[in-house]
Amino acid sequence: METYSLLHLLIILYSYTMVFNFNHGFAAKSCEFPAVFNFGDSNSDTGGLAAAFFPPNSPYGETFFHTPAGRYCDGRLIIDFIAGSLGLEYLSPYLESVGSNFTYGADFATAASTITPQARGLTQGGFSPFYLQVQYSQFQQLKSRSQKFRNLGNIYAEVLPKNEVISQALYTFGQNDLGAGFFGNLSIEEVNATIPDIINQFSIDFKSVYDEGARSFWIHNTGPIGCLPYVLANFSVKPSEYDSAGCAIPYNTVAEYFNQKLKDLVIQLRKELTSATIIYVDVYSVKYNLISQASKYGFEQPHVACCGYGLNKYNYNGTAVCGGTININGTQILVGACENPSVRVNWDGVHYTEAANKWIFDKIINGNFSDPPVPLRMACNQFA
Repeated sequence: METYSLLHLLIILYSYTMVFNFNHGFAAKSCEFPAVFNFGDSNSDTGGLAAAFFPPNSPYGETFFHTPAGRYCDGRLIIDFIAGSLGLEYLSPYLESVGSNFTYGADFATAASTITPQARGLTQGGFSPFYLQVQYSQFQQLKSRSQKFRNLGNIYAEVLPKNEVISQALYTFGQNDLGAGFFGNLSIEEVNATIPDIINQFSIDFKSVYDEGARSFWIHNTGPIGCLPYVLANFSVKPSEYDSAGCAIPYNTVAEYFNQKLKDLVIQLRKELTSATIIYVDVYSVKYNLISQASKYGFEQPHVACCGYGLNKYNYNGTAVCGGTININGTQILVGACENPSVRVNWDGVHYTEAANKWIFDKIINGNFSDPPVPLRMACNQFA
């Protein structure tokens, strides 16, 4: 048997690494993303819906910003931690007309946004009009108009992205269509039936962003919605349909089906868009691990909303939402937060606390839950 010196083995390993990186478009060294452009829903909305319609009230933002900051959380979101880890400022919402700086990218996400357009708008108790195709159009406008106004100099050159940033930036994606289906009174079977169309529309919009010059993508799958207080409190589930973690199996099964179709699409997109680096991030597994083993990680009551007023064990009531007011025996009472959000997983029945977001971010940044297993810092495209 042929033997190798340690140096020889290291050279072979390095060569395989270089070949792997080249064939898959990954950087062979740490990336320097100059900007992040984010598309999605409330899980990554840094103030878009607040700017367009109405801002969340206190106690939203109390943990980090100490005031409502347009985020549906007590503090920072995963997208905030992503930007911070790259040495960038927190993303300005594209819809924010005052004080925005798009030098480091932009956030097109708005709470209640979906991939596919919804029949019910916000005023009908429905969803955001800024669905993914609209978010893409906003990105397209920002790209084209930025160069026109940068040429004017002055403040425009200081707050708008340079043209080369488009190909060098990181592009992140999330989605909310399953929740839209369930709150549209669709059955589990009906929601399942919509998934192929959702995935197809995502593919169309994704390719549109690629055609504008985007090359480095970081795509989060959907989380375990069957573990969220708003689902557990609103939808009937048979006792036999709860898993050992207390989550509703039928709803998580829908999320898992969606995630498999999304992963299949990512694999197909890699074949079609050979100049792109596309990372699929399994946040479902990370979130489920946190919820199912909350006490192990220093958290408690993972199925109970920290901020809410619900006459049920989940502390969630859709008519008494976080930051709103309710009438108790003739007295208006603010729906406030729990005493210590830092040990809670769920903030308002739908969204995670800053502490949970930070925990999730710490798990995904190193690539252990990514396909391929590439750390965030190595996820840039070497051809950009």
